[in-house]
Amino acid sequence: MATLLQISSACKSYGDQMLLDSADATLSDDVKVGFIGRNGAGKSTLLRILLGEEELDSGEVIRHPSLRLGYLRQHDPFLPDETALGFLMRDSGQPDWKCGEVAGQFELKGAYLEGPIAKLSGGWQTRVKLAALLLHEPNLLLLDEPTNFLDLRTQILLEHFLQSHQSACLIVSHDRAFLAATCSHTLDLSRGKLTSFPGKVDAFLEFQREQREHQERSNETILAKRRHLEDFIARNKARASTATLAKSKSKQLERLELTDIASDEPTARIRAPRVEPRKGPAVRCRDLTIGYPERQIASDVQLEIDHGMRAAVVGDNGQGKTTFLRTVVDSLKPLSGDVRWGHGCQVGVYAQHVYTSLPEKQTVLDYLQRQGRGKKIQEVLEVAGCLLFKGAHVEKPISVLSGGERARLCLAGLLLGEHNILILDEPGNHLDVDTVDALADALVEYQGTVIFTSHDRHFTKRVATCIIEVRDGRVTHYGGQYEAYLYKVNKEIEAGERELATARAKLPAAIAKPAKPSPRPAQKNEREMRKEIKTLERTIAQLDDQKRVLTAQLQQSTDAAEALRLHNELTALAGPLAEAEERWCQLQETLEGTD
Repeated sequence: MATLLQISSACKSYGDQMLLDSADATLSDDVKVGFIGRNGAGKSTLLRILLGEEELDSGEVIRHPSLRLGYLRQHDPFLPDETALGFLMRDSGQPDWKCGEVAGQFELKGAYLEGPIAKLSGGWQTRVKLAALLLHEPNLLLLDEPTNFLDLRTQILLEHFLQSHQSACLIVSHDRAFLAATCSHTLDLSRGKLTSFPGKVDAFLEFQREQREHQERSNETILAKRRHLEDFIARNKARASTATLAKSKSKQLERLELTDIASDEPTARIRAPRVEPRKGPAVRCRDLTIGYPERQIASDVQLEIDHGMRAAVVGDNGQGKTTFLRTVVDSLKPLSGDVRWGHGCQVGVYAQHVYTSLPEKQTVLDYLQRQGRGKKIQEVLEVAGCLLFKGAHVEKPISVLSGGERARLCLAGLLLGEHNILILDEPGNHLDVDTVDALADALVEYQGTVIFTSHDRHFTKRVATCIIEVRDGRVTHYGGQYEAYLYKVNKEIEAGERELATARAKLPAAIAKPAKPSPRPAQKNEREMRKEIKTLERTIAQLDDQKRVLTAQLQQSTDAAEALRLHNELTALAGPLAEAEERWCQLQETLEGTD
């Protein structure tokens, strides 16, 4: 087990905010680590430091000589009109067969691989970036919120990839289900300190809770003992016969120290609108066709949602979940058919775009007073405080609020209403774990009807009482709970992976005898081959350097176990080096034939 990265006595601050305070951590080459902490704690800052994009104020980051970092880019590195395959070949310098093989792990094939990348949804573009990451063969992956805006199927594909991938990982995520499925260790950043835990995130949170309870019990015992000693000293210090004993007890009292328990960080408290429970259908969709004048999304929708249900609208990105919600709330007119709400339904909407549509010049308090028309100022301030807008924070202009603050403000505005129907489109985006948990608790207690979309499986599993699937031009009530739906999607993905594995088993023979070049222009073929040759030459040089270093170490080693390890590493190098040299020879022969 080699140490790839070591963070030692790291300090980093912005103004008066200390993000890293003499923090220490070690990342090894065989461990996948879930990196957790509150919004604003400094997780993304630490990733930028590890990538070399920012510097520490003091301390150091020690990198292993063989470290190869892979970072999942949040921006889009694609060229106009570029295909996914073209991007993968350009970005990695690998041949088309290799790019196609890796892309297949993320179900990128056919039009998804050969068609314009600009026409792919955000989730599919993320799959392309993940394939590009893998083609660079990093031994430490840094992933910053990789599940943001990914649909369920892509999340599960990413999980399967990480579970089978051999390299180490450091994954920042608020998605507990994702971290539990992919990471065996946990790293927590809180109050400037890094805490490493050799277990999964749920075990760490339980350990943290038990540790706090232990510290509280210990402090209670110490306080009781202090009171006893103080009482004894007060009664005996004035008497000559017991003064010496009282003095001894005073020294004992001085040695009793309380454990410093960090106070809880503020947590949002969410109370859903109080409404009277109702029975019967809340909304009916009959012969409904949804979409846009130029493109139909789904047709023949026959759907009924009863009062009191909490319906999760699920499906892959681009299938039409948001289009369905927009049609239901009448912000998008149906192409045909109708949507009918029951009598007395008061609908409150929380949309994905809401963060950017807030009135920038208003203050937090101005906005909430407008949302809570007729509410007393004290009630408005109480709701604001529950969502962590207290004191001077209610006077902050909306223009300076972060994404998380804007999301909390929108929730606060919704809670000031008296809606008995809540339509929530990705309500957990931009919210930290504690706020998402508070929202889930509030929705479970809510007596009204909830129709929502969410990519957070932990949240959906907690809230949903029924599932509506948008897929392949249909909107249907799925006959089962969310656990059953997850099981179905997993089985579909596993079937696709088995099909891919069968196809991949046939690859070696084809690779050993490459097919004739495809009928592309000769000049383009030559350019691509020369680019691949340069990449191979760099690879061969790197492998030769590693081989020389290992050989020198092996010759000087006097320890049997160390010698065996070095021998195994040398043996492992032989295969990739031989393959690279053979491919280089093939390309050179092809070029000479062309000349």
